[in-house]
Amino acid sequence: MPINTQVYITPLTVRPDDIDMFGHVHSSRYMDYVLAARFEQMHRCYKMPMQEFLDCHLGWYLSKTEIQFLRPLKLGDSMNVHTNIVEMAGAAVRVDFSIKLASNGKVSAAGWANYVLVDIHTGKPKAIPDWVIQRYSLPKDSNP
Repeated sequence: MPINTQVYITPLTVRPDDIDMFGHVHSSRYMDYVLAARFEQMHRCYKMPMQEFLDCHLGWYLSKTEIQFLRPLKLGDSMNVHTNIVEMAGAAVRVDFSIKLASNGKVSAAGWANYVLVDIHTGKPKAIPDWVIQRYSLPKDSNP
């Protein structure tokens, strides 16, 4: 069954505590935006909230990421965080993302992130179960 690679969008707004001494969003906050968007999209788009993973003693660990910063975000800016799954194999998922200014659609930052599914009791990677893969896949009657 093919993985759902549809791009999902979550709107967010820059908060005062996101701003660094240079007057724009600190680089560390961009991953916070991506994570907030993914949690919201897991619930809204995949019908699989993070609590469902936790109830199964599973969690997602960010193992590697790359971000290209193109335009600064500033206090009060509204943005749209676009994410989509690119690949799912073994215990890992690769997610591409872009953060775009809501006012003009210009990309502020873009990149990718690798997440690994882990058993929260042991902290060790766990192969993504079939029931999770099924929830993140296209319905059988869809055209990829």
